[in-house]
Amino acid sequence: MTVHALGPALPEIILALGAIAMVLYGAIKGERSTRLLEYAALALFGLALVLVLSGTGREVTFNGGFVADGFARFMKVLTLLGAAAAILLSSDALRRDGSMRFEFPILIVLATIGMMMMISAGDLISLYVGLELQSLALYVVAAFDRDNQKSTEAGLKYFVLGALSSGMLLYGASLVYGFTGTVNYAGIAAAVQGGKPGLGLIFGIVFVAAGLAFKISAVPFHMWTPDVYEGAPTPVAAFFAAAPKMAAMAMTVRVFVGAFPGALHEWQQIVVFIAIASMALGAFAAIGQTNIKRLLAYSSIANMGYALVGLAAGTVGGVQGVLTYMAIYLAMTLAAFACVLMMRRDGKLVEDIGELAGLSRTNPWMAFALAMMMFSLAGIPPLAGFFAKWYVFSAAIDAKLYTLAVVGVVTSVVGAYYYLRLVKIIYFDEAKPAFEKGDLGVRAVLLVSAAFVLVLSLAPAPLFNSAAAAAKSLF
Repeated sequence: MTVHALGPALPEIILALGAIAMVLYGAIKGERSTRLLEYAALALFGLALVLVLSGTGREVTFNGGFVADGFARFMKVLTLLGAAAAILLSSDALRRDGSMRFEFPILIVLATIGMMMMISAGDLISLYVGLELQSLALYVVAAFDRDNQKSTEAGLKYFVLGALSSGMLLYGASLVYGFTGTVNYAGIAAAVQGGKPGLGLIFGIVFVAAGLAFKISAVPFHMWTPDVYEGAPTPVAAFFAAAPKMAAMAMTVRVFVGAFPGALHEWQQIVVFIAIASMALGAFAAIGQTNIKRLLAYSSIANMGYALVGLAAGTVGGVQGVLTYMAIYLAMTLAAFACVLMMRRDGKLVEDIGELAGLSRTNPWMAFALAMMMFSLAGIPPLAGFFAKWYVFSAAIDAKLYTLAVVGVVTSVVGAYYYLRLVKIIYFDEAKPAFEKGDLGVRAVLLVSAAFVLVLSLAPAPLFNSAAAAAKSLF
């Protein structure tokens, strides 16, 4: 293979070489290297971001196994930003809790390489390689606080269920290969295009969909999400809610739209069911939650359901809606978790929603930012979250999926209850003692994310136009 053929995968190669260098340096210097390795990880993400943005057109390498197009670039930018934010959020928080090790930034970099592989996968084998590289790093990160029983339990639950979902995905992939004779997306699409897909291939699509649904924590494969979010260290939960969701959603869109355009009617039914179930469960199960991390876990399940509404349409407009939704969701989630990381008293993080009582009087800026994120997540105009939902619901209506759009609107109204309840606690309840001052990295993530949501609320067109260009590159 020529050096030129490696060009499309250059960001991933740079990250991989950087990760190897980080492992060697960490092994030699030990725990003293942690801070430097965090800076190195951020520098690597910055370099990869520049390389991703400098790409143009559609490039394919590794015999069609790796695709670099507008869609991949859009989602890789979101993934890299989410990963960089995770480093900033975790740096001081894990150090203060005594659970920071030099391996942490290395694991984040390795997980990010896997995510970028998932986004660019052009066949079922490269998809699985990327998926496992991401998952193996995430299993360790979930259980990173080794002395904490909850964290260890979270890592074990995630590992067992993740292994099960990988098995289902592999079984589905083997069925698809058996009935089409190829693992390449373009080859599968050509094989399915001829006529109605057979029963064996439909079984394969169902199993693949099950494996993908686990990775985006969609119902009925969502069971791990609340437990892992609650048990894992808070910065790790923030990472789980951000970057891996971007990669998993990109992978899901590329598999269905890229490999099975001829079986649209078959997989559309699966996606509609998963979307409705995720929106409904996310809306109703969050109502009784008192732990803010569990609340955000159910919120993330509902949000994946809303994003899937756009995919169910199976059109360019639908994919454009998914991309817009994921970009806005990333900013809202990072800002919300930054606020959770600022909920610290006497050197300990508090997670009970009641502890936010009267926050507007003790920390008006944090109260404003968190309230704005809650309004945006609830989809209240004119905030960015409203546009996110507007675009996916519009795509569903254009595709004549009226029931799906109606269920989406109804569950949004139900979900608004627990978001607005949080705002009521912040602004109208009797004030609790003030929180400690947040870390610099956490405040930086909160400021940038909140500013992004505000700017998008006023001018959503630039994001929507770049999402449109990215969506077109997939069809």
